[in-house]
Amino acid sequence: MMKLAVAASVLAILPLLSLAAPAPAARQEIAHLIGYLTASGCSFQRNGSWHDAAQAAKHLQRKYDYLLKRDLVASSEDFVARAATESSLSGKPYQVRCGGNAPVASAAWLKAELAKYRGARPSR
Repeated sequence: MMKLAVAASVLAILPLLSLAAPAPAARQEIAHLIGYLTASGCSFQRNGSWHDAAQAAKHLQRKYDYLLKRDLVASSEDFVARAATESSLSGKPYQVRCGGNAPVASAAWLKAELAKYRGARPSR
């Protein structure tokens, strides 16, 4: 009976563990992604309208702050999936357009930058 109670307690806690605040490395990566967008000079489409990079970065920062307050982002991947992929209101995907290039999904654009950033950082 005691083992069953312990198992039930562990199962009840597991979902909460995945909602922990991001580790310092993840916070640094997310800050890098937002800064990368800010400095990119690219345009960002949300809900059918194009916005400059600075406006887009502010929007994603607000969404990130909202998610942090609710412990809904524990990793850089969570940030991209929950804040930077699509509109929370309309469900329409976000897009990024740089220069004369065709627009790309913001999630793919940010994941590619995250991979570059991680690849450039020294291993610990």
